[in-house]
Amino acid sequence: MKEKAKKALKIALPLLLGGAILYWMYRGFDFERVRQVVLHEMDWTWMLLSFPFGIMAQALRGWRWRQTLEPVTGQPRKSVSVNAIFLSYAASLVVPRIGEFTRCGVLKRWEGISFSKALGTVVTERIVDMLLMLAIVGATLLLEMSTFGTFFQQTGTNISGILSGFTWAGWLVTAICLLAMGILLYILLRNLSIYNKVRTTVSDIWQGVMSLRHVHSLPLFSLMTVGIWLCYFLHYYLTFFCFDFTANLGIGCALVTFVVGSIAVIVPTPNGAGPWHFAVKTMLILYGVQDEQALYFVLIVHTVQTLLVIALGIYAWMRLSMIQRITLKT
Repeated sequence: MKEKAKKALKIALPLLLGGAILYWMYRGFDFERVRQVVLHEMDWTWMLLSFPFGIMAQALRGWRWRQTLEPVTGQPRKSVSVNAIFLSYAASLVVPRIGEFTRCGVLKRWEGISFSKALGTVVTERIVDMLLMLAIVGATLLLEMSTFGTFFQQTGTNISGILSGFTWAGWLVTAICLLAMGILLYILLRNLSIYNKVRTTVSDIWQGVMSLRHVHSLPLFSLMTVGIWLCYFLHYYLTFFCFDFTANLGIGCALVTFVVGSIAVIVPTPNGAGPWHFAVKTMLILYGVQDEQALYFVLIVHTVQTLLVIALGIYAWMRLSMIQRITLKT
């Protein structure tokens, strides 16, 4: 009974957190106007053009993961690796962060690959992604420093002015997001301590982490890593051209909002729902987009991209059901 309650909380709390932030942001919002924007005012051509990049980002992640697995377990089939990624993103919509375990479970079930060894390669991937993300953040800050300076100079705004203009609700949302990140970190560390009690599992995870040293082609691994994040960015950036009020903001604004949004999804809610909306909307307003228009953008873009993740997850589930399973590898 206690285990069931814990599982229920793991599902309910992220949903409640994301739902609470979304409710605060969209309280009193005219959703009928959103329907008008979707059907008559936005350019769907650009949205459709963004889809291949969203799909390619996940496919590249599957191919890259396959490369890191090779030194440890041998390469799984491409179709299994890619569909495991598709399914993992969809699973994370139900329980945040469960996707990392889902894809390792898919490999164990369909390829007979050790769960703990696969998990070690996932840790490796996350470390690499984090380092690249830090580089992107640094480059974005340098590129957009003049933009921020010009904005503050022309408007007479300073950091203290922005902070003083933050409403109590804004501070509350920020505090909740930080608290949620802290709780997630605690859970991850606690789970890691449980893994550390099992010597074999720790050895397998470490073996997976060190797999990067023995990948067949490090340049190819690096190229795919850059390709993943470039596709993520283009998947997001092309949506700017769907709306008149974001079409002319430029690539600098897209970079800033992309980076802020990527950081916001660390907060454990389904696909970053709530924190992502709040972060991207706030930055769009900084670039001169009206509050209501910024709300249209984040709501429509996030919803459509989430539906794409769901569609890919359904496809992966159907495709995996048709793939023959392999017995456990030692």
